[in-house]
Amino acid sequence: MKLETKQFTERELDRIIEMAWEDRTPFEAIEFQFGLAEKQVIQVMRGNLKESSFKRWRKRVHSGVSQKHLKKRNPGITRFKCSRQKAISGNRISKR
Repeated sequence: MKLETKQFTERELDRIIEMAWEDRTPFEAIEFQFGLAEKQVIQVMRGNLKESSFKRWRKRVHSGVSQKHLKKRNPGITRFKCSRQKAISGNRISKR
């Protein structure tokens, strides 16, 4: 079954991908901000990443270490973004 997703601008897609890559950002935050359920986020990632990158992301998200689900999350995590994370634009780390 193919999920229908709305059309996003390039900037919105970049933000969704950035949020999905960040371990501290739960799927619930992506759903709140963009209206995409976990299955739709997976569909977006599959369609916008190289196959090897998608497989690496998928494996990490579903490993026991991932904090992508609020119910599985360590209660000590209170931020969505790591304080040491550099700015990301266009799915590339800025070189500032």
